[in-house]
Amino acid sequence: MIRQALALLLLSIPGAGLAQGWQCSIPPQIAVPRLPAPDAPPRLTPITGYTLAASWSPEFCRTRKDDPRHATQCSGKHGRFGFVLHGLWPEGRDGQFPQYCPSRRLPDAQTLRRNFCTTPSADLMMHEWARHGTCMSADPAAYFDKGRALFQSLRFPDMARLSRTPGLDAGKMREAMSVANPQLRPDMIRLLLGRDGWLREVHVCLSRRMKPARCPGGTKPADTVPVKIWRSF
Repeated sequence: MIRQALALLLLSIPGAGLAQGWQCSIPPQIAVPRLPAPDAPPRLTPITGYTLAASWSPEFCRTRKDDPRHATQCSGKHGRFGFVLHGLWPEGRDGQFPQYCPSRRLPDAQTLRRNFCTTPSADLMMHEWARHGTCMSADPAAYFDKGRALFQSLRFPDMARLSRTPGLDAGKMREAMSVANPQLRPDMIRLLLGRDGWLREVHVCLSRRMKPARCPGGTKPADTVPVKIWRSF
């Protein structure tokens, strides 16, 4: 019954699930940031799977609209964004994922421009390459192209309507994602919530072959945990 209701909710809005920003204007020039200093020790461990992390931009930007460090994503000058790609991350056993692997290559301006409407922050893209991409590919462009392709294959529920759903909880949020993406079961989806229950991110668990897979250790948070969705529309 819940699944049928969610399916009707999704189908009632034409094109409701597109994974792109609502609007996107690529800046005329995108400077290539310096490679950030590692904020954790380098770690070389076997890859057991992957996580595709999508960030709910209205929540991220709620307190950052006037922060120049996040101007390209949050100021509104370059678009209004819904879900954006936080990153594609390699996973390891017992949470010991590889990070900050050695690399002699950096993303160039063309690569950053090509991925801007998916991840509207050159600084974030550089961080993602430094911490995660270096452990997955020798070529920055190939790493970002793969993440963008996976992200653009997702559809998302109508977040404005979902945010008004009485009694919205983690189970219903995962079910809505599963209805929008028949290839995903709820146990393949994790949610990242703020301390006050606001939705921050949706994580899709992937196998070593980068196919949807059951999340190791189960889904989090529990289905009954209340979820709130900040909307700026």
